[in-house]
Amino acid sequence: MAQLTLRLDDDLVESLKARAREEGRSVNALATSTLRALVDPDLAGDEADRLRERLKRAGLLSTPPRSNRPPQDPEVVARARAAAGKGRPLSDYVREDRG
Repeated sequence: MAQLTLRLDDDLVESLKARAREEGRSVNALATSTLRALVDPDLAGDEADRLRERLKRAGLLSTPPRSNRPPQDPEVVARARAAAGKGRPLSDYVREDRG
């Protein structure tokens, strides 16, 4: 098992100790579960969700945008932009349909 040394301000350390006492856990157990919830998307449960939300609100958690679309070929995009607006207006089709 690896050890990690962190530099934390005194107020944060005191808050961690107080929270760990409230929960009846060690500071190490609290910090480990907090970090695990941050990096493990398979963790489920209200505590992990609340933690992620708090980290997000504090600006400490970012969610990268996800896209199911494959990257677009710049040449295809350029051709589509050039062709845009050159077709028949939709209003013509609607007018025809209405008689």
